[in-house]
Amino acid sequence: MDPLSPAALVLSGRVTRAVTPRLCADLEAILATSEAAVVDCDVGGILHPDLASVEAIARLSLVARRAGGRRLRLRGTPPELQLLLDLVGLDDVIDLAETPS
Repeated sequence: MDPLSPAALVLSGRVTRAVTPRLCADLEAILATSEAAVVDCDVGGILHPDLASVEAIARLSLVARRAGGRRLRLRGTPPELQLLLDLVGLDDVIDLAETPS
């Protein structure tokens, strides 16, 4: 894969603390087979965004950064999730795509 072409991860349904380790493992697997500097994370399908969703996104961002300084970029961010990211101060840490996908 081209380092300029982003890798992709999709989050959908209810994101809970119980599924976060699996999501991190999925991202690690993606990063192991990709040289992409950016991972596009489609979060448009998350149902009922809450602090568990925010925690999962923060942990995914850490996984990406620990894999050679890669970045996680959110796409399709629901307004409720955007507000939560703003509230906890992660809007400065997590990249958000300018246009929803």
